[in-house]
Amino acid sequence: MATQGKLILDYVLGHAATTPGRVYLTQPVGNGQVIDYTWAQVVDQSRRMAAHLQARGFEPGARIAILSKNCAHFIMAELAIWMAGHTTVAIFPTETAETVRYILGHSGSSLLFVGKLDTWPQQQPGVPQGLTCIALPLAPKTVFESWDAIVARTAPIAGPPERRADDVAMILYTSGSTGTPKGVMTSFAGFTFAGEGIARDTRSRVGEGAANRVLSYLPLAHSFERSWVEALSLVDGGTHLFFAESIDTFLDDLRRARPTLFISVPRLWLKFQQGVFAKLPPAKLDRLLSIPLVGALVARKVRKGLGLDKVIVAGSGSAPIPAELIEWYCRIGLPLYEGYGMTEDNSYSHTSNAQFNAPGYVGVALPGVQVRISPEGEILIRSPARLVGYYRQPELTAGSFTEDGFFRTGDLGELRTDGLLKITGRAKELFKTAKGKYVAPAPIENRLNAHPMVELSLVSGVGQPAAYAIVQLAEDLRPRVGDPAVRARVQAELGRLLDDVNRELADYAQLRMLVITGEPWSIENGFLTPTMKVRRSRIESAVESQVSRWFAQAGKVMWA
Repeated sequence: MATQGKLILDYVLGHAATTPGRVYLTQPVGNGQVIDYTWAQVVDQSRRMAAHLQARGFEPGARIAILSKNCAHFIMAELAIWMAGHTTVAIFPTETAETVRYILGHSGSSLLFVGKLDTWPQQQPGVPQGLTCIALPLAPKTVFESWDAIVARTAPIAGPPERRADDVAMILYTSGSTGTPKGVMTSFAGFTFAGEGIARDTRSRVGEGAANRVLSYLPLAHSFERSWVEALSLVDGGTHLFFAESIDTFLDDLRRARPTLFISVPRLWLKFQQGVFAKLPPAKLDRLLSIPLVGALVARKVRKGLGLDKVIVAGSGSAPIPAELIEWYCRIGLPLYEGYGMTEDNSYSHTSNAQFNAPGYVGVALPGVQVRISPEGEILIRSPARLVGYYRQPELTAGSFTEDGFFRTGDLGELRTDGLLKITGRAKELFKTAKGKYVAPAPIENRLNAHPMVELSLVSGVGQPAAYAIVQLAEDLRPRVGDPAVRARVQAELGRLLDDVNRELADYAQLRMLVITGEPWSIENGFLTPTMKVRRSRIESAVESQVSRWFAQAGKVMWA
């Protein structure tokens, strides 16, 4: 339960009352210009839009959708939805028209906020005819009425909005890495509990009273960013949120924010490292870092080049990260702490810290979280931050909990005596080769992904003579493989990698080959989810017709 019955909106109104002039949100608007929004301005705009939503006469708890990249008015729109007595449905800004249509229909959304988007013309056909839409300030050109026009003519709602702890605050649709997206219902009590816990954890590391700056760039439609950035900032009124303008301006956005807290996903942490290697080869960097005094200067320069020189808390979540990558960041003076959570628990479950951390482990349970391992090896979690249930799927909800209320995560793990948790795989991802034994792909993929030539990998082999892996080369390497010398070096290096990985595996799990994919996996071509997780089933379906040919060929490394 939230502290003393306080819910997330109570915190927001408190910040506007006690620190009205404090800047909360900083939004880039192009040409190097930004707009700052204070707590008083944020709450005033949200109250005015809430009055407009109430005037439309929607039923209590009506679902109101947001389709937008991260921006200041995403936060304001969400606050307005809550203040009006309704429920937020956020849609990933990269989703296809088909998925937009499905989520709007499944949720029964009554209205859609259209915000900052890159592919609106392709997404617009997914919006049902007749659905009322409102354009946020950074939206592409539309015929919809604008946020600014509505706010300018509408008086704010009077009095504090009343929301109950068990009211559904939001429905978070999973990114659908294995099938149709599910709508995870989160209550105000659950979201507030997560926000309070994350705020306490962050403050204990950043320091009480210190300015806390955060760059919001991972999708706010995802639970990880929603809890560890939005909920944190709504509870902790001293946190200043900055937004990114675009991929091209990302480094400038980072330098503007000078974040003290920076969270990311493994693929981006890997890309940051590869960006460093493109300017300073790994062997040379290792040599420089090992020299006393010089090493510290080099490490500081690397952090500054990444825009992370002011970071106090660096975290990785949403997917497993190779232990070697964590160790590398520690070498450049940036302790990187891995965490673990899921949409169903508001991404509030486990995190590493200075006292409890080890490469390959995702940390210890956060306050209020109980964890145990089932006899089958599945991680079971019980927490006040847990979901209410799956929207319009009562049977799935009922089957997701043990009799004593623990959520069945579907992840496999091991728990050390000191509480550190290790994720060993995903139960639904286990597969059997023709040898008849289960293979867990995630630990093998982690080993492959740790190699500097590999950006992503997928281990498969259902019913095949052996397991195999498809690998995507590092971004800086892909344009150069047309050079025969580079191609030969890649083939030799990955052949050695295959041997090294297989030496660590049981014979039934060893890889027959590595296949280098010709088409990079991306969100746009549907092979990655909006949070950059590999869409396993989609990739396996795409290569199904080629697998038998791969097994018929000789050699350790081949090109798709």
